[in-house]
Amino acid sequence: MNGLKSEIIEKNRQFVCPEKIRVFNDIGINLVIGKREGPYIYDIDGKKLIDLHINGGTYNLGHRAPEIIKALNEALEMGLDIGNHHFPSSQRGLLAEQLVELTPGDMKSVVFASGGSESVDVAIKSARHATNRRKIVSIDHGFHGRTGLSGSVGDTKNAQFFLSDAPDVSVGVPFNDLNKMENALKANDTAAVIIETIPATLGFPLPERNYLSDVKLLCEKYGALYIADEIQTGLGRSGKLWAIEHYGVNPDILVTAKGLSGGIYPIAATVLNKQAGAWLYEDGFAHISTFGGSEIGCYVGRKVLDIVSDPKLLRNVDIVSAYLLKRLQDLQKKYPYLLEIRQKGFISGLKFDGEIAGIEMLKALYDNGIWVMVSGYDFSVIQFKPYIYTDKPLVDDIIEIMEKSIIQCQ
Repeated sequence: MNGLKSEIIEKNRQFVCPEKIRVFNDIGINLVIGKREGPYIYDIDGKKLIDLHINGGTYNLGHRAPEIIKALNEALEMGLDIGNHHFPSSQRGLLAEQLVELTPGDMKSVVFASGGSESVDVAIKSARHATNRRKIVSIDHGFHGRTGLSGSVGDTKNAQFFLSDAPDVSVGVPFNDLNKMENALKANDTAAVIIETIPATLGFPLPERNYLSDVKLLCEKYGALYIADEIQTGLGRSGKLWAIEHYGVNPDILVTAKGLSGGIYPIAATVLNKQAGAWLYEDGFAHISTFGGSEIGCYVGRKVLDIVSDPKLLRNVDIVSAYLLKRLQDLQKKYPYLLEIRQKGFISGLKFDGEIAGIEMLKALYDNGIWVMVSGYDFSVIQFKPYIYTDKPLVDDIIEIMEKSIIQCQ
């Protein structure tokens, strides 16, 4: 390890994230990202990695996508900056209109945020105001963020760590268990159900047939709103603009972030139907965000939506992801160590044989040239997420490294 890399790691150990550095060091990973381009990241020592984590979907278009860099420069040349959240903005208006038109359901308005956790906070506050109820139902071991409200739904371990959980107003139920969902809703006291369409930190289990649409019917029956968390699953990754479109659900609220930034400028959004967004007509100052809806970010976000809503690109996601699935299935036949392939487009979770097999595969893949992340609440699963421009030659490279790594681990 060179002197510069040691210095960077030590500075971060001292001032930024000592425990995270310890955890990765225990696994044998000391990555410091230098150059990055397309699907690749490079350690400052020169090690090249195919990025299959893409920071939860942030790099959906790849690292430093030229069209996004161009959009950022255009925004700066136009004289844009963050803007002022108190006043109308052409860029906010245009991006909001685009989101409303592209989102399923009868959406009417958009509240912008600077990140996913904040957008989930807005969704929860909007649902509570609209229904005059406090309870939020989520999925056991789901993940929706780390801020106050977002951190109090799903798996609340981290909220408990900061004494910020709210067990009296947040209820978790098992994914794909419709009976327990109805039991949680039948008291008619729930403001909203929030579900990540394909739960990432749970290992990307796929919704069973009609599960999500039946949950939406239960929401309507018991007066709750349906919040679709599309922060990781949206923006074309599933072969449709929003993964929820595969399941016939028109949500009341949809949240998007991460990839909306193009990996270049932070932007997030909460898209609301008439009921959920009614508060905007009552008190426009009830929620404000200095950086939410920055004008530069909105310009970048518009370009991202133009790209990922292109039917040709979405068709290519279907074609290449089918090829990827076939190659993974062939690998599974040779190596039963790969227990399960959970895939919808380029959203994938791969389950291996062993309680910590995902961690073992993470390390082997890292050594051999792929960066993935283990599922936060199931260490037998790796999150396996190619970027949206993945082609068949890149799939072949990925499978070659996968096979080598499985042989080392099984």
